[in-house]
Amino acid sequence: MAQYSAEAIVLAVHNWGDADKMVTFMTRDQGKIKAAAYGSRRPKSPLAAGMQMFNYIEVQLLEGQRLATVKQYALKDSFRFISEDLTAMAYASFIAELVLELCPEHQPQPEVFDKVLHFFAAFAQKNPRMVALAAAFQLLEYTGSQLNFAACALCGEKEEALLSFFSWEHGGIVCEKCHQAGMEEMPKSLRAFILFLLEFDWVHPQTFKITGAAMVRAEHLLLGYLQYLLEKPLRSLAFIQQLAQMKLPDRPN
Repeated sequence: MAQYSAEAIVLAVHNWGDADKMVTFMTRDQGKIKAAAYGSRRPKSPLAAGMQMFNYIEVQLLEGQRLATVKQYALKDSFRFISEDLTAMAYASFIAELVLELCPEHQPQPEVFDKVLHFFAAFAQKNPRMVALAAAFQLLEYTGSQLNFAACALCGEKEEALLSFFSWEHGGIVCEKCHQAGMEEMPKSLRAFILFLLEFDWVHPQTFKITGAAMVRAEHLLLGYLQYLLEKPLRSLAFIQQLAQMKLPDRPN
């Protein structure tokens, strides 16, 4: 069995057996990988600190017939501010869960890997809610589930004045001629806001202002589409809703 090194982000950790963990990584070159971290729940284990959510590590993995094994790791970044802020943790969990749902195993997606690093780093500076919203729209673009905001999803009409509805079923905007009962209204301002989120530059972030109404409408559209796409609610949303009920103050954008 071969041993290899991989840049990895810890996306999920589950207790396994008496002292072990099952860890899901997003790696740069191998895509999503599940691996066993034997003994990592023991306090003195050399793996204990590394097998934590959101860690960015260089990990040594031993290939197995069914499952890889974690041999050792070197920490590159712990994104400590995520674990120190409940709101950031909730929204980072949402991003991690979305990557787990959208990315197949063992399919390299280096652009997704790099994006996730940018998303997690942004929690130190930006409003976690905005980071998660922009991250989700961008992840859809990179995982083949992108929404169509350029033309009518049904007839291809591109006249902006006519593109005023949105269909979860058809995955994009719909013109007045094609719209059907039950489709959501799509104001120009909402479309412009979502296009801004899709193009947001994490390396050279722009200065901007977001209204609460725009955020709520964009979230409603996104979560409705994710529910339709995945056919189930994301577990991390319950955590976010609990925090909202606690009325924790939002950080500025």
